[in-house]
Order: sequence, then structure tokens, then C-alpha cells
Amino acid sequence: MEDQPEEVLRFMDAVKALRTIEDDAACARAISNALKYWGDNSGTLREIRQERVQRLRDQGMTWQEIGDVMGVHFTRAQQIAKGFRGSKRPKKEAEEKSAE
Repeated sequence: MEDQPEEVLRFMDAVKALRTIEDDAACARAISNALKYWGDNSGTLREIRQERVQRLRDQGMTWQEIGDVMGVHFTRAQQIAKGFRGSKRPKKEAEEKSAE
């Protein structure tokens, strides 16, 4: 890896540290909080969170339980597990017409 500013290295270290959180629920919750602040640099975090949410589901947790641990609605927990991003949803036909 080429020379990186200290801030970049700290960011990468922080992402790696989140992955090492052993408790899946705590990991998913911590990543949700981090995503509120890290904007466009969140791809890796989204991937880790998706994996952890899927693992929670595989462990037998309900979508409601997963949503509760993460502080999101249960339908959002389902979307996260599928890799859906809220900002990428297609516009409804009525929204498109009003924008014209």
C-alpha cells in the first residue's frame, strides 16, 4: 500500500476494528451508528452490517428482534440483509411527474 495520510490509516483501522466485534448484534448496532457519520465511505461497513444481520437471522432471530437491536424498523432490517440501500429506491411514477 502506498503512503497514506494518518487519517486514512485510522479510518481503515476503525473499519477493521468494527469487524472484530464478536457479538453480532453489537457489531450491527455499532456499524449503524458509524454509517450516520461516514457518508460515502460506508461501502465496507454496509457489507459487514449485511453479513452480521444475515448471521443474526441464521441464528434464529426474528426481523423484529434484529430491527430492535439495531434501532431500525424490522422492514429496514430485512432490506439491510438483502443489501438494499434506502437512497437507491426507484421513484414512484407520481413523484417523477411532479418533478417535471
